[in-house]
Amino acid sequence: MYIQLVQQIIDRAVRSSCASVLLAQETVAARITQEEIGIMRQYLEELPEKVFRLGTRVAMSILFFIIGIHVVKYIRKFIRKSMRKANADTGAVQFVDSFIKASLYVLLIFSIAKSFGVDAASIIAVLGSAGVAIGLAVQGGLSNLVGGVLILLLTPFKVGDYIVDSDGHEGTVDKIQIFYTTLVTPDNKTVMLPNGHLSDNCLVNVTSSHMRRLDVSVSVSYQADLRKAKEVLLHVLQEDEATLKDHDLMVVVDELGDSGVKLIVRCWFKTEDFWPGKWRVTEKCKLALDENGIEIPFPQVDVHMRP
Repeated sequence: MYIQLVQQIIDRAVRSSCASVLLAQETVAARITQEEIGIMRQYLEELPEKVFRLGTRVAMSILFFIIGIHVVKYIRKFIRKSMRKANADTGAVQFVDSFIKASLYVLLIFSIAKSFGVDAASIIAVLGSAGVAIGLAVQGGLSNLVGGVLILLLTPFKVGDYIVDSDGHEGTVDKIQIFYTTLVTPDNKTVMLPNGHLSDNCLVNVTSSHMRRLDVSVSVSYQADLRKAKEVLLHVLQEDEATLKDHDLMVVVDELGDSGVKLIVRCWFKTEDFWPGKWRVTEKCKLALDENGIEIPFPQVDVHMRP
């Protein structure tokens, strides 16, 4: 009997414990469910307000960006106007304008990012920690920036000059910007050259001086009257309206060639008159020699047959 009584007591205790555990689990589950429902309800209640705040912030950022664009344009216009009044070189005006444009847009973007909670100091720290990789990535850009500064300081050329670089690219300088210099070729093509390349390599400024020398090579036959040929060609130079008469007008023997005597017809033009003068003088030399019966030889070979 005692054993049965003990077993009954133990069974009751176990059942009571199990019931307590189940009740506790149900209570906890009910609490968790109520907390989740409360959090979800609170989130849904706050969602419209958060969306409204985000939309307002985005709209204000867009408005700020549009206003910033107009402010940047006004600042650039004011600086360009001030530099032109100070008789600054056109290339310097273009370079400073492009530099200010890039700087102000970066500042504008940082300001907008800061309004969204982005910490500028953390961005700078990240950029600083990645300095080596970024330095290698922008090495060419920094070289071009420094090259642009050197071009402005040393002025090997300016806007409007005709230049030829070491790789054979040539044209009239149209723009000198923060990273690139733009050329316009005679056939109206646009060539963009890195400033670093122009500052580190040889280039020829064809129009740096206000005048240019023209050399036209003309050959006459060995049977022709050499003195008369020289007089005829010199008369062409003297009669041309664009040749500079205060500089020497020359016709000299340059070489005794295989087929004829090579003469150099030399004169000077103002830089802006060079190409029209070159074409005109070359044509007049040919016509003058024809009018005076002076033969212009062509390459020929005499063949002698032996019996």
